[in-house]
Amino acid sequence: MFIFDAVLAAGLALQAAPAVPVAPPVTVPPVAAPVTAPVAAPVAVPVARDVPPPPDQVMAIPEELRAAFRAQVVDVTKIPEQRVRRMVDFMFDKAGLALEYKGDATNTVAESYRTRQVNCLSFALLAVALAREAGLRAQGQEIDRVLAWNLVGNVVMQSLHANAVVTVKDRDLQVHDDRDFVLDIASGGLYTQDYIVHGYKVTDDRMLAAFYGNRAMELLAAGRLQESQAWLDKALAFDPEDATLWNNAGVLSLRLGDPARAEEQFLHAARRDSRHTSVLFNLVGLYEARHDATRAAYWRERANRILRRDPFYQFSLGERNAQAGNYEDAVAYYRRAISLDGRERLFHFALARAYVKTGQLGRAEKELDAAARLSEGAERERFQAKLDALHAMAAR
Repeated sequence: MFIFDAVLAAGLALQAAPAVPVAPPVTVPPVAAPVTAPVAAPVAVPVARDVPPPPDQVMAIPEELRAAFRAQVVDVTKIPEQRVRRMVDFMFDKAGLALEYKGDATNTVAESYRTRQVNCLSFALLAVALAREAGLRAQGQEIDRVLAWNLVGNVVMQSLHANAVVTVKDRDLQVHDDRDFVLDIASGGLYTQDYIVHGYKVTDDRMLAAFYGNRAMELLAAGRLQESQAWLDKALAFDPEDATLWNNAGVLSLRLGDPARAEEQFLHAARRDSRHTSVLFNLVGLYEARHDATRAAYWRERANRILRRDPFYQFSLGERNAQAGNYEDAVAYYRRAISLDGRERLFHFALARAYVKTGQLGRAEKELDAAARLSEGAERERFQAKLDALHAMAAR
């Protein structure tokens, strides 16, 4: 996952979700190419995470990786779109890198090559670097509508998603428009840009800030606070206006025993993004710890007002109740999420699953059908298979 926020919310994992929660819950939402000599097998070398690497090393391609990539992709074709497709095969196939997803694998390109493990951010870094090696235009992309809350130690991590966008000339159109392709570890495939409706391209500096910031939060969760500070300082140097990084700086200051500095950093973050729920909840916690009921109530109301209109937060409450076996309550939250954003196929699928658990097969069928209609490719086929199975179940 693409870790953005550390939220001081210890003890929330087992709390029942209130109708209008005062703090976030903890849930866990993420072409064939010619075969030449396979890329060398990964070497089990521990990844050093103590000192932030220089920025020019984050996306640097090792010579062994460059040689294999050029042999299997660049030297095979000069056609840009074919290079994109062969690059995808190179990243996922056994004859190439055979990448595996690992949530905390915030790696440099060299580390991803060495370990064959990536999270969505390190996958995006690797994809952008390889695309540029192939002479293609490429940028990272953030997806700000993919949301999850995860407990790491006693820190709640709010997660977003990242992938890569490669731009090529569309040779089939007389006007020769540019065409974007999305490379995504979550799906293991390649999509045209219209597949991602909530993404936006980001600069290399933003990706570097996210890389250093992710590592900072991994170190914070592990209790390595001084090392975390060095990584977070590096992240802020690349994106000094980012509310998330200032929020995380406030969390780290609290852990270092400096609540006054943490307050300044949280308020600084809130001025940059007044709807950043992690910042709002951290301010609530800060003022509650000081027994400042007036300020705590002010920030709590601001947070709740936002979350009541946040479909992914309502979905997360549904997930939490479903995991606890409270399917009737889960149905209510999923329906609330759909009322706020009916285009999200994940909401419809989750509601269908909850309806099955409550014996409402007819309603489950309608929601699965909606999820399938909102999907495409292999995902649509999976939803259709589930729908067919539900038809068979209802017929018995």
